[in-house]
Amino acid sequence: MPPREGPQAAPLPATPTGTAPSATASARPVGAYPWLEPTSEEYVGWDVDVLYGPWPRHDRDTGLAEVRAHLAASPVAGALALSTRGVLYDDAGGNAETVRDLADCPELRPVGTVDLRDALTAEARLDELGAAGVRFLRLFTVDQGAEPDFPGYRRVVRLAVERGMALLHDGDPRRFGPPLTGCGADVVFLDLHAYLLADFLLLARDEPGFRATTRMLSAPDSIERVVESVGSRHLVFGSRTPFMDLSPQTLKLRYARIPADDRAAIATRNVEELLA
Repeated sequence: MPPREGPQAAPLPATPTGTAPSATASARPVGAYPWLEPTSEEYVGWDVDVLYGPWPRHDRDTGLAEVRAHLAASPVAGALALSTRGVLYDDAGGNAETVRDLADCPELRPVGTVDLRDALTAEARLDELGAAGVRFLRLFTVDQGAEPDFPGYRRVVRLAVERGMALLHDGDPRRFGPPLTGCGADVVFLDLHAYLLADFLLLARDEPGFRATTRMLSAPDSIERVVESVGSRHLVFGSRTPFMDLSPQTLKLRYARIPADDRAAIATRNVEELLA
């Protein structure tokens, strides 16, 4: 098992992949799959894509307590999280709620947001987040209808970069990557699909601050391709908990054909660098 970084994870089985079957494994009923048991290769120090609260396209609200319990039962130790209130109708109130709610959650770090449809208030929102020690700004361009060439979007990005905030960015990196190029931004693209990977790699070659999450890299060699082409520093773990199942996300890392040090960077170390 690699050294634990970040907050404490839920205990993992002590038997790593490839060792002799344990007494528990040997007693497993016929038909059970040993690969369903988490191993150290699935350990994730930080998940950058976690929300709590109501969401219009889901049939029930998932509150903070339920999200924490879900993470505690998984191989994911810590997360960057925010309340959906800030996304849906009240960025100032949502940011205050996120900071207040997560103050007693040592495994979670708060993420702020601004309403891209009202960029005139962005400076005040960002100063409030800075005063609260929030280092990450999540942009909801899809839900708030912002395009890369909109003045409001450009103003928010400029103000956030000036304050040294890292951007957690939705949308197509082929459209939003070019205007973010050359401004020294730390950007995590949350919606990079395997179909778009080649374009992202071309962008990342010249942008050390560009990263993507593993969530939608579903092709058999996507993670390996990133590591071989531009290095593991350009990937972080993101699951979109609670809207997506965590197991496929952690299993992708477990079975990725990459060195252990690269796996640890993707799962934990790259986010630790942004938090430092």
